[in-house]
Amino acid sequence: MKKISLVSSCYNEAENLDHLYERVMTAIEPFCDRYEFEYILLDNCSTDNTEQKLRELARKDNRVKVILNARNFGHIRSPYYGMIQASGDAVIYLASDLQDPPELIKDFIEKWEQGYKIVLGKKIKSEESPLFFAVRTMYYELISRIADDDTGLVKNCTGFGLYDRQVIDIIKSLDDPYPYIRGLICDIGFEKAFVEFIQPLRKRGLTKNNFYTLYDNAMVGIVKHSKVPLRLMTFLGFGFSFLSLLVAILYFILKLVFWEEFTLGMAPIIISIFFLASVQLFCMGVLGEYIGAIYTRVNKKPVVVEKERINF
Repeated sequence: MKKISLVSSCYNEAENLDHLYERVMTAIEPFCDRYEFEYILLDNCSTDNTEQKLRELARKDNRVKVILNARNFGHIRSPYYGMIQASGDAVIYLASDLQDPPELIKDFIEKWEQGYKIVLGKKIKSEESPLFFAVRTMYYELISRIADDDTGLVKNCTGFGLYDRQVIDIIKSLDDPYPYIRGLICDIGFEKAFVEFIQPLRKRGLTKNNFYTLYDNAMVGIVKHSKVPLRLMTFLGFGFSFLSLLVAILYFILKLVFWEEFTLGMAPIIISIFFLASVQLFCMGVLGEYIGAIYTRVNKKPVVVEKERINF
C-alpha cells in the first residue's frame, strides 16, 4: 500500500490545531482504504500551549508524528525540514493556520493519481486585504518576469500542494538549507497541475507574517532565481557614468560661453551627492542579499535542530 505524508509547521497555533486535525482527517478518510497516511507536525518552539496540543494529538492518533524544534528556525527552514523528513510516496504541505483549506487534499490526490508529480493550490482570490493581495500578485508577476532561463515560476502559489517522492528526493539532493521551495519545484521542470481556491481569512490566532518575514521570502525568491538585480547595478553604473560625462561637457560649454554669468551653486552639487550615495547604498544592499544567500549555502548549518520526536 502506498503512503501519503502530510506536513504542517506550527508556531503559536494552539487555537487552530484541533480544527486543523479534524479537517485533515475528514479530508483523507475517503482514501484510507487505498493509502497509508502520516501527518507530520513541526513545532517551531511555540510560546503558547501548542506543544501540549501536539502531544495530545499524538497520543490520540499514532498517525500524527511530531517534531519539536530546539528553537524557532523560521518560516522557510521548518516547513522544508518537515517535507524532507516525510517518508510517503507523496508529500502534501499545508499551513497550520487553515488558510490552506484541507478540503483540497482530495483534489491533490486525484491529480496525483492521474500522473502529475506536482499539484499546487493556486489562489485566484483572497479574503485578506485587497491591497495585500494586489501587492503579492505584483511580486509574483515581477519574479516570473525576471527569473533566469525558462523557469516558469508560477503565480499565486505559496507551496501549498502535493509533491511526488521523486520531486522530494531531487529537492533533498540539492542540499540547500534555505530553499525557495515554490521556485525549486518550477526549476525541476515536471508538469504541474493546479487546483484553484479562494484563500479564507485567518479566524483564530494572529498571523506570524510581518514585514521582515515577507521581505525575507521575497528576497530569497529573487536572489535564487534571477541575476537581473546584479545586472541592473551594472547598467546603473554605466548609465550614471555616461550621464555624468554629458553633464560635465555641458557645464564646460556653458562656462566657456557664459564665463562671468554662469555659476552652478552648491544646491545641485549637494543633491547630486545624496542621490548618488542612495544609489550606492541600494546597490550595496542588493549585493549583500546575494552574498548572504551564498554565505547561508556554504555555512553548512543544520536546517533544524530537533528537541524531541514523537511517534516516529
